[in-house]
Amino acid sequence: MSSRTVILGRIREALVDAPPTPVTVPREYRVDRTLPDAERIDLLIDRLEDYDARVYRCDTAHLPAMLARVLTDAGARRVGVPTGLDESWLADFGGEVVVDGTDIPAPDLEDLDAVVTGSAVTCAETGTIFLDAGPDQGRRALTLVPDVHVCVVTVDSVEVGVPEALARLVPERPTTLVSGPSATVDIELERVQGVHGPRHLHVVLVDQAPPRTPS
Repeated sequence: MSSRTVILGRIREALVDAPPTPVTVPREYRVDRTLPDAERIDLLIDRLEDYDARVYRCDTAHLPAMLARVLTDAGARRVGVPTGLDESWLADFGGEVVVDGTDIPAPDLEDLDAVVTGSAVTCAETGTIFLDAGPDQGRRALTLVPDVHVCVVTVDSVEVGVPEALARLVPERPTTLVSGPSATVDIELERVQGVHGPRHLHVVLVDQAPPRTPS
């Protein structure tokens, strides 16, 4: 008797003892925590910088100039964007803009210097940005293959905690969680960045009005 047969047999035995009807899992999570805007954004910036992300702030009117500056400083000349990204965001960028598409093989995305995307929602408490493959975020490969990710986060999309952030997502959509640049640590505690995604994460926080303390 093979190991496969033994394992499948044990699963069948366990299913016989399983409840005949689906179990309802309690999901009364806290989803009503709030913080004043200034405290919430300060908390997010603290977490992002602790993860080694670069953080910038601007208002909507100055977003094109800010993105051009961030990309130029990062040495990016060829930048990928998802199909639904607002074209005006890169109006001040002087390099090449490549609109992603399903006809572009994922390995070819490595030729991009950077990628610019929007975001769905962000959790201040954990410094986590949630991407849900929306039109301004694109497919997962686009945000994992290039070495530099410039992510635009609007202040009104920042929630205090994870339950509040998850409540704004559609569970059926593919969700990518970004907490700083991609990094891993081996048993010798040697930190290596860029193993599973971009080595550099730049987060541009966008206020609807001029920010309190522009960077």
